[in-house]
Amino acid sequence: MQRFSRLDGLRGVLAVYVMLGHALPFTVLPGWVQWPLSHGESAVDLFFALSGLVIINAVERFEGRFWPFMRARALRLLPVYFLVFVGAVALLLCPDPLVRMPWVGPDGHSFWSASLPAPFWAHVLAHLTLTQGLIPQGLLPYAYITLLGPAWSLSTEFQFYVVIGLWAPRHLRAAALVFLAAGIAYQAAVPLLPESWSFSRAFLLDAAPYFALGLVSASWVRGEGLVCLLVCALLVAWVGLAEGSGRVLLPLVWLLVLWAQRHPAGRWLEHPVWQFLGTVSYPLYLLNEPVQRGLALLLAPLGPVWFSVVWLPLSLVVAIVLAWLAHVVVEKPALFGPLRAKLTKVFLLLRVPMTKRRSREV
Repeated sequence: MQRFSRLDGLRGVLAVYVMLGHALPFTVLPGWVQWPLSHGESAVDLFFALSGLVIINAVERFEGRFWPFMRARALRLLPVYFLVFVGAVALLLCPDPLVRMPWVGPDGHSFWSASLPAPFWAHVLAHLTLTQGLIPQGLLPYAYITLLGPAWSLSTEFQFYVVIGLWAPRHLRAAALVFLAAGIAYQAAVPLLPESWSFSRAFLLDAAPYFALGLVSASWVRGEGLVCLLVCALLVAWVGLAEGSGRVLLPLVWLLVLWAQRHPAGRWLEHPVWQFLGTVSYPLYLLNEPVQRGLALLLAPLGPVWFSVVWLPLSLVVAIVLAWLAHVVVEKPALFGPLRAKLTKVFLLLRVPMTKRRSREV
């Protein structure tokens, strides 16, 4: 399947959109400015659709072999994640900046944890294993956002990688149908679950319709049917409508994204600025919350107006610079440099006990 370079530009756009959506609730900018940028979860859903579209390339590159595929995903995502995670936990040891920011409303308070959660070891273990999206709220409340908020979607992604890596589907439309049906069934079952056994936004089945949209789009890119894509988009819109959320329009946005990949009107996504932001979009997405929190600790005494004027642009610039550094120093070496060989050895060591155990069972 061909690679769409404009998708890299789209990643940059979505990363900046999420950053602004996370930042604006801490400012005193008027509501009409904040509202268009308040749909960050829908932007993350588009990231899920992007994963569904492009991940099948990675599965096929490794000929459906699970461990090489997962090793490549781990090398791509985990080094930067662990680095940012350590910084985020260190910031939680500092005073809560929201104490000195009385102008922040409930939306802002929902983004940042006030302090280290308890039991701390359980939250750390969940984040280190990226299983925070699999834990019911009754067992470990809000585990998916307690230490590093943006990591909730990374947990969802890894759940998807495990399923798609083990399955390695040959028929993308059938795979999309399975994911879509599972997502619809889950949404129907949610009201029937006891509150203590409800799952968070990071649970795979919550995002399954958007992965399905990406999978059927990959099928369409290969010329295997426009009708299936449109039907899937309608069903995903219906899921959003049933949830009563703004996600009902997301399939339309996604169809526009696909159209922009081939139409001259989408050339703006090839601009070097968006391509650069797309290149660093992953560390940028993870870093936005810790950077904003760290700068808030320093700038909260400025008061609401000056804080908004200084903190908002500064948080964007600092996050982009740090994301570029993380990309150059950690992400690229883990993918292409000497760090890749070392991390690969670690991964193989972790795999050996499982391989031996499986051999004994056989």
